[in-house]
Amino acid sequence: MHQWYFSYNGQQSGPHDQATAQAMAARDGNGYCWRNGFAEWVPIAHVAELRPSASPLLPAIPAAPLGGYQRADEIDYTIYGEDMQFVEIELDPGESCVAEAGTLMYKQPQIKMETVFGDGSQGGAGGSFLDKLVGAGKRLITGESLFTTVFSNAGAGKARAAFAAPYPGTIIPMTLSNFGGQMICQKDAFLAAAKGVEIGIHFQKKILTGLFGGEGFIMQKLTGDGLVFVHAGGTIVERELAAGEMLQVDTGCVVAMTASVNFDIEQVGGIKSILFGGEGMFFARLTGPGHVWLQSLPFSRLAGRMYAAAYQKGGSKDEGSVLGGLGGLISGDRGF
Repeated sequence: MHQWYFSYNGQQSGPHDQATAQAMAARDGNGYCWRNGFAEWVPIAHVAELRPSASPLLPAIPAAPLGGYQRADEIDYTIYGEDMQFVEIELDPGESCVAEAGTLMYKQPQIKMETVFGDGSQGGAGGSFLDKLVGAGKRLITGESLFTTVFSNAGAGKARAAFAAPYPGTIIPMTLSNFGGQMICQKDAFLAAAKGVEIGIHFQKKILTGLFGGEGFIMQKLTGDGLVFVHAGGTIVERELAAGEMLQVDTGCVVAMTASVNFDIEQVGGIKSILFGGEGMFFARLTGPGHVWLQSLPFSRLAGRMYAAAYQKGGSKDEGSVLGGLGGLISGDRGF
């Protein structure tokens, strides 16, 4: 018998037995639930096991394809590591996944690689050259490579391929059909996905939000019904925002959000807070309803600290000897 966990507006409860879980779902189906075997928190309304007439022995019924979206391949996966993670994807014969160029860690020989123009969602006979050109253009605008690599299992049994994150952080698995078939992400977040997921662009319509929101005018839009893997820096925090609920976030810490979340900015405070608070001029303001993912270590912050600690001509700014660069060599902080 499964034990269930529930989340309403960021407040979690559990474990609950099957009868209690069904009763809670009947009272309020607007939250999320999880049990052993689920890859992620799933909207309660999408889980057939929690309907009053459901038998506890029946598996959850997969959601039907969303209108207008291509049915993506169904893939299995395992995420390894804590700070420097990689994801291993298991493909059945004939299944495929698509990954960002340069992220492959290893693969089994029966998995064949094919570099494609764009995101691979219009591959084969299903898309014209113009479709592929438009897809590639979208990826270029969002800061990704013009090309992606499609990995297909051409063997007779299961096979695996693994993809590594580009810097310390967390890989987040998301099934798009659980979030309305669409996800808005920071523009360099995409790592890999089931073949069939479309990688598009999302424009910030407000000028100030585009200039000071931390994400620029262009973000990634992931569309479809399949599994995607998004990478972010540091530790990930998920929040479910109720309608009208607001959250103030550092402008670099927004990783992803559902399409229903409103993303805007607001001023940090007075002149003293702006000049000496260390948080810049603006917060990102996220307003529900919807789900948001936040990162504890934006790559821009990590890169800034690394640059500040790097050797500068004329000596170290922050640490080391008063002798400058020579003192650093003597103390062992610098090499030739």
